[in-house]
Amino acid sequence: MAQENMKKTATDIRPRRSWLRRVGSVVKWLFILGVMGVLFAGGAVGGLVASIVKDDPVRSEQTIQERIGENVVTGFAYFRDGMPIGQLRTEEDRRLVAYNDIPKVVIDAVLAIEDNRFYEHHGVDINGTMRAVKQKLLNESVQTGGSTLTQQLARRVFLNLDKTEDRKVKEILLSLRLERFLSKDEILTAYLNKVPFGNGANGYNVYGIKAAAKGLFGVDDLDKLNIAQAAYLAGLPQLPSAYSAFNGYGEFNEAAFNRALDRQHLVLRRMLEENKITSSQYQEALAFDIKKSLAPHTKKAYVTFPYLMMETERQAAGILLSLANNNNQESSKGVSQLEEARQQLLTGGYRVYTTIDKKVYNAMHSISEDSSNFTKESKSKGLEQTAGMMIDNKTGAILGMIEGRDFNVESMNYATQMVRQPGSTMKPIAAYLPALEEGVIQPASILDDAPIILKDGTKGFHIPKNANNRYQGLVTARYALNNSLNLPALKLFDEKVGIKNAWAFAKKLGITTIQDEDYSAQTGVLGGLKYGVSVQDLTNAYSAIGNKGEFNDAYMIEKIVDSKGKIIYQHKVIPERVFSEQSAYLMTDMLRTVITDGTGSTVKSNYKHSKDIPIVGKTGSTQNYADVWFMGYTPDITLGMWVGYKEQINTLETRTQRRQAQALWAKVMNAVIEKKPDLFPTKKFDQPDGIVKETVSAYSGKLPTSLTDKFTTDIFNKKFVPKDSDDGISRAKYITYGGVNYIPRDGTPDDFLKEKIVVSREKPIEELVKELQAAFPSMKEHEPLEYYLPADAKTGVPTEVDPREDDGNAPTAPGKVELYYNNGKAVIRFTQSGSPDVVGYRLYRSVNGGPFQKADVLLAGDGTSFTTDTPASDYAVFYVAAVDVAGNETASGSVGGGAPTPEPSPSPEDGLFPGIEATPGEDIVPGPSATPGTSDEPGTTVDPGNIIDPGAVLIQPNGNDSQGKVQSSNNKVNARGKRGAH
Repeated sequence: MAQENMKKTATDIRPRRSWLRRVGSVVKWLFILGVMGVLFAGGAVGGLVASIVKDDPVRSEQTIQERIGENVVTGFAYFRDGMPIGQLRTEEDRRLVAYNDIPKVVIDAVLAIEDNRFYEHHGVDINGTMRAVKQKLLNESVQTGGSTLTQQLARRVFLNLDKTEDRKVKEILLSLRLERFLSKDEILTAYLNKVPFGNGANGYNVYGIKAAAKGLFGVDDLDKLNIAQAAYLAGLPQLPSAYSAFNGYGEFNEAAFNRALDRQHLVLRRMLEENKITSSQYQEALAFDIKKSLAPHTKKAYVTFPYLMMETERQAAGILLSLANNNNQESSKGVSQLEEARQQLLTGGYRVYTTIDKKVYNAMHSISEDSSNFTKESKSKGLEQTAGMMIDNKTGAILGMIEGRDFNVESMNYATQMVRQPGSTMKPIAAYLPALEEGVIQPASILDDAPIILKDGTKGFHIPKNANNRYQGLVTARYALNNSLNLPALKLFDEKVGIKNAWAFAKKLGITTIQDEDYSAQTGVLGGLKYGVSVQDLTNAYSAIGNKGEFNDAYMIEKIVDSKGKIIYQHKVIPERVFSEQSAYLMTDMLRTVITDGTGSTVKSNYKHSKDIPIVGKTGSTQNYADVWFMGYTPDITLGMWVGYKEQINTLETRTQRRQAQALWAKVMNAVIEKKPDLFPTKKFDQPDGIVKETVSAYSGKLPTSLTDKFTTDIFNKKFVPKDSDDGISRAKYITYGGVNYIPRDGTPDDFLKEKIVVSREKPIEELVKELQAAFPSMKEHEPLEYYLPADAKTGVPTEVDPREDDGNAPTAPGKVELYYNNGKAVIRFTQSGSPDVVGYRLYRSVNGGPFQKADVLLAGDGTSFTTDTPASDYAVFYVAAVDVAGNETASGSVGGGAPTPEPSPSPEDGLFPGIEATPGEDIVPGPSATPGTSDEPGTTVDPGNIIDPGAVLIQPNGNDSQGKVQSSNNKVNARGKRGAH
């Protein structure tokens, strides 16, 4: 029985154990399969992840630190007083902020909306990720996204912004690695420095919380942001383009602003939920008028000051490149290197401080931007352009400039980048200044405004001209400069100073464009250079004169500060003595009379402050007026102005255009003085020691002698006051032929000779005539010989004998003698004798039937008519006699009425010779001399155009009549002009 029970029990128990075993087995296998599945899935996931990141490098801690620390930071340019011009060229505005400078309210706002578990997770927030998935699946209206700040930072720094699953995997892994090597504060700071916030009020894309506060609210200090503004900014990074209250032009976008406002309300609710703000703060923030607190619309600096920003960028990049090359300028010329330096400047957060004075700059542009100051735009030539630059004489600092009239028409900076021919503005720099410094000339020195003949490869020879189309002969250096005469400057440049020395001197004054070819350019001092000069270089050179002979290289960049606040460049003013204070003062005084008495008359009539602020300057123009210039300065500043068209082939045609540089110079000066009078504290040009006033001969510039009768008084460098006496004049008897004085031949009648004071020249007129005649056959075009003779040619000392020789015969008679009356005076015209040895003509007159007497003489070549004071009522009869070099005379037929056939004329001693008498030596030599009553004023001169021409004196009293035969004609005209028979 017991056994049966045991069997039964065993039987009953066995099935029960089998079931448990089966359950356990199932569980075991499920577990095994689960583990295997997990392992398989893990392997699959691992393989997938491995395949995703197989090409993505494992970034070291150093790499991560370097990349996180890299920031494209906006740079800025500043005016002289530290006020901003604007940010350097970029479409982005980036400004760095340190963690300690980020206020708590900003951090709370950002974390509340973007990553409220930031300080709890290790780079990836599972709860946040699940929440984002739920919002996505349920298509909820508010979707926060599952990325932590660390993930967003990893994506922005190391990955592209494409929304792909692959990128998400990389992002998660990178986030974990970032959290390993960076602190939470470092991650948060990097995030707030790198994320975009849309456009600012000036249209730039703002990156980073600091740039956003400035760009959207005009707030420089983040501590000044209130809760409402902080919440507004915190909501923008999710969709900056959709939430941007401003477009790319800085214009307000109402729809986008309203979207951003909704986002701000969400941020405020999250802040309230996270207990970051109280209910009262929440309500106060909602009530705050965000729209009213937005920054006012401003134009980008490249719109407001386009020329200036571009020039700042160009010059600052050049400085950075020079610094990178250890200030080796020769290695700073590579285009690629310069572009790299420019990119470094634009993205490195540099602050560039310029020397530009905002008031000066705006005053100058008020003139250039006023179209009424210019000629109307030409359809064929385009816009009449201008450029100007104002420099501080004492430092070389560029205070302002006019770079052109319209950046949208022409973006090139005409003041610094354009190179044009300087015309006569080069004369002081390369001729007069070096000549003054070497003692070659002083203001009262005598220069010869007579032609020079230059070799020309294409034309054979070239004979330079003056703008007034005449040569004025012996003039003072001051007069030559006042009237911008070309020939005196050419002779100084080519002969006295020498081209090599002249260009060496110009280079010391900052003229940087001199080329090797310019050393053979004989007309370089007039602007005949290979390329020309820039407005900046020329203004810079003149500023050295205003700075009493010390040159400071012009500069516009005062200093450059890097993104960390370190000054990496500071300009140093290093003046260089190029010429003496005495030479500077003499040059300044000569340029003073350019305005008061010379070609600068337009400046004189338009400048309003001559009583308070003295000015001096020099005009300049190029051939056919393709360029016009005026370079002027005060004791404190120098202003250079240029006017022309973009293409040099287009010329300035009207008188107004040709004086445009002078007019604009005066207008700019007036405007700057009005806006910035403190730039002009010095009220006079101080005269240095060693300057004296002396009276010298106006013939030679030397000390007067007893023979000297013309003088000029001017200032001198005491070192170079002349010590020699006037050896340039003498009294001589001569005959004039073809505008040249010659030694008379024996037998030439005295009544054709003159005995006066004559002047010696370095090149006698006779020699000049020979050179001209030799050059003419090789020239395609030239003027008549008479054109090239200076106005005072007839005052020259004769050095050669009269080239006319006696042919042994009496001269042929003058022909076609005619009488007419003009304003009550008898005028007798005739045709010249055909004999080559004729020296002149005598006019004989019989009044009321009386004897014929000599009434006048006329040198051969000085015309073919006589004018007398004989009225018609005298019934006068006239005839003309030709006289040859030997004294032989042949008469024409007579004209007039009331007298018989003329008889041989008496000698001059037998009767009176009516006419204008002149005492030998009374003629005034063309050239400057002291004006009576003003001899104490240096440089006061007489215009050679108003000086008596010695050749105008036709009658010499007490002359000897000729002994030749007299031939007559029976044809007569009565005194009333009626022809009759005899």
